[in-house]
Amino acid sequence: MPVKQYKNNASGRRISSVDTFEDLTHFEPEKSLITFKKQQAGRGNHGKISVRHQGSGARRYVRLVDWMQDKHGIPAVVQTIEYDPNRGARVALVFYKDGEKRYVLAPHGMKVGDVVLSSPVKDGAPMKLGNRMPVEFIPVGIGVFNIELQPGKGGQLVRGAGNMANVVAVEGDFATIQLPSGELRKILKSCMATVGQVSNPDWGLIRWGKAGRSRHRGIRPSVRGKAMNPVDHPHGGGEAKNSIGLKQPKTPTGKPALGVKTRRRQMSDALIVARRSKKKR
Repeated sequence: MPVKQYKNNASGRRISSVDTFEDLTHFEPEKSLITFKKQQAGRGNHGKISVRHQGSGARRYVRLVDWMQDKHGIPAVVQTIEYDPNRGARVALVFYKDGEKRYVLAPHGMKVGDVVLSSPVKDGAPMKLGNRMPVEFIPVGIGVFNIELQPGKGGQLVRGAGNMANVVAVEGDFATIQLPSGELRKILKSCMATVGQVSNPDWGLIRWGKAGRSRHRGIRPSVRGKAMNPVDHPHGGGEAKNSIGLKQPKTPTGKPALGVKTRRRQMSDALIVARRSKKKR
């Protein structure tokens, strides 16, 4: 997917770029596979904001993507490559041999007419782009995405546009994979994964250019704590360009921020071989 830049005839256009949508083959979703979700604006079941800076945005249908692909042994033909407003990657509408239709996350390079297959047994599905199988049957070094954390639960890892994990080793009951962040993690070798790379790898190159485009995506403005009053934020108050007046930055609720570890001790800590490395600036 190339990224297009327009002529610099306005301040918003000057630093923005857009998706060309050249890889799409259909522009209307399958009506039987969509639903409408009411906007929550970052609020939980108590009506209070739990995730800040969310709200408004264009109304959009939710595509019911099949993360499990549990129709094992039944080949499916790719009918369309479609746009999904809820994610950066493309989705593919596939027709199974028994007549059922489903949306699946499209890998980079998938085309209309391709046949995909999912199988939990060895040699049940060939090593081909878009096919799904347990990690233990995938050769070392092959890129995968939509990876399960627990067998039968459906893909939870590596689903963002352009992402891809690599199978590093298979030993005992576990397989070691390298995630896009650089983290090395063990998962059960019976967990399913799809061969290939998530579609739309140029998604990260898009520059949104102006606040209006972010509002259409449901992202509300973010205000600095220093610009607020003391009643609204621990950093608030003072005159002009003063410091925050604290030993360390804090969140709006008063908890330490920036560099503080937020991951609690979990059972899965033992499965993390190496944590992700910090990016060098």
